Amino acid sequence: MSFFKKIFSKEKKETLDKGLEKSKSSFFDKLSKAVAGKSKVDDDVLDNLEEVLVTSDVGVDTTLKVIDRIEERVARDKYVGTAELNSILREEIANLLTETHGESSPTEISLPKQDEPYVIMVVGVNGVGKTTTIGKLAYQFKKAGKKVILGAGDTFRAAAIDQLQIWADRTDTEIVKQQMGSDPASVAFDTLERAVAQNADVVLIDTAGRLHNKVNLMNELTKIKRVMQKVIPNAPHDVMLVLDGSTGQNAFEQAKQFTAATEVTSLAVTKLDGTAKGGVVIGISDQFKVPVKYIGVGEGMEDLQVFNKYEFVDSFFKN
Repeated sequence: MSFFKKIFSKEKKETLDKGLEKSKSSFFDKLSKAVAGKSKVDDDVLDNLEEVLVTSDVGVDTTLKVIDRIEERVARDKYVGTAELNSILREEIANLLTETHGESSPTEISLPKQDEPYVIMVVGVNGVGKTTTIGKLAYQFKKAGKKVILGAGDTFRAAAIDQLQIWADRTDTEIVKQQMGSDPASVAFDTLERAVAQNADVVLIDTAGRLHNKVNLMNELTKIKRVMQKVIPNAPHDVMLVLDGSTGQNAFEQAKQFTAATEVTSLAVTKLDGTAKGGVVIGISDQFKVPVKYIGVGEGMEDLQVFNKYEFVDSFFKN
């Protein structure tokens, strides 16, 4: 389709292609077996395709939607050859992602225009790459000419504060922190006060990565939000959930827990370069109706990419 025109720079697209290589190879190995010996898309092919999508971590609910859409096309067009299946998959999954992300799809990191600092509260369990994501975002916002302030709101682990300090030093970004064991809401309050005083463009607030019981998590995040709003009434402007793409179905469970505990407004899916589970991006985006803003496709500062659904689908289904 025409919307699969090249949008990213060549270098950025190559990084995305490389980052999704394991997912793509695994998918096409399974797909080629699913259609072996078949010339047209029939019930057997659709059954096999269903299994391919589920085992590629697209998720059961999203897989059934995709199969339904392909069945409709087969019924409408009377004859659909297996050679066309890849392009049909690309189109239908792009259409599915459009329902969550809208027609437009960004190519560069950006912020909405507003008179107050834009506050991003970053949530997620320990080990998903939360602090690294914050550091890479700080780097990219600064590169875009924005004034950035970090808030070390994960006060339950000394290592979390130290790790964020390392990223602050590496990116030459101001950080607001307190002692381990301090009230996270107090750190958030101080960070926003500093951001207002410094006329900052963007604030990135880290939070504790404990997935304890839902009530405690909800209470903690609600308190942080409430205290932030004493300084900036509309804060946080974005609650970003960071998920480790390499955990596949476990990432679904984390998304379920966090979306139940707080209003998650965006997703960042990390570590896609080391896994064959890239299909999880499609399933989580569709199932939770929360747009994916960023994906991690490598170790470098630039390898946290703005999620562009067209480029992602093009890379994932590039045979």
